[in-house]
Amino acid sequence: MKKSFLFSIIVVLLISILAACGKETGGKDSKVVTIGVTGSDGQMWDIIKEKAKKEGITIKLKEFSDYTIPNQALADGDIDLNAFQHIAFLNQFKKEHKLDITPIGTTQIAPMGIFSDKYKSPEEIPNGGEIAIPNDPSNQARALLLLQSSGLIKLKDDFGLFGDPSGIVDNPKKLKITPVVAQQTPRVLKDVAASVINNGVAGQAGFNITKDSIYLEDPNSDSVKPYINIIAARTKEKDNETYKKILEIYHSKEVEDAIKKDTKGGSIVVNIPIKDLQAFIN
Repeated sequence: MKKSFLFSIIVVLLISILAACGKETGGKDSKVVTIGVTGSDGQMWDIIKEKAKKEGITIKLKEFSDYTIPNQALADGDIDLNAFQHIAFLNQFKKEHKLDITPIGTTQIAPMGIFSDKYKSPEEIPNGGEIAIPNDPSNQARALLLLQSSGLIKLKDDFGLFGDPSGIVDNPKKLKITPVVAQQTPRVLKDVAASVINNGVAGQAGFNITKDSIYLEDPNSDSVKPYINIIAARTKEKDNETYKKILEIYHSKEVEDAIKKDTKGGSIVVNIPIKDLQAFIN
């Protein structure tokens, strides 16, 4: 009888210890979510982590230095979500790699800019000048559309979201358009007349996107909706309640204020339901 009672006590203690360990090491109760990012500077993610913790969610960030890796990592289950790309980039990557991942919410739009060490406006760029643009398909097309908006070139009517320099139909200044790796666009500035730089890459290079660019994308234009940044998940988990809570936290006032501060007003928080952007999502 005493042995049986002692055994019962030991079992209860073991169950309690195992339950506590589960909570501390990422068991079911702790709701650990790993998010892939390409940069975690600034206050935004610290605030998101803190607010998520109060909701019983532990957020872990996994940083990637290459834009081609986070989507594959998500599809493979190495991370739970990623937050680094816009809709057009995800569309192209999914098409090329046949991945079953999807946007579950919007985050912000980060206007792309034209930068120059030598000239103060697109009009000053001389005949025969060289302009560097990102070489990944979606950002390359976006950069060319920006150059068209600035008046430097003209593109064919059906250029689309994944066009390349072959879509240029008028180049009055005979500019040399040179695609380079996105992260290299700030580094080649000294060697070119101008460089089209992604907002995030510009920030990492120490630029203030609104003050240092010589021409900036209009964030309110309908044409930039494909370039709204999103949080992506595996399609089978798109309705995950924990992920919805993280999105809710992302759009809190504290996080929005941090984004404005971190980007010096260069990025604009966007909270549009994914269902309203289906026309742009493949």
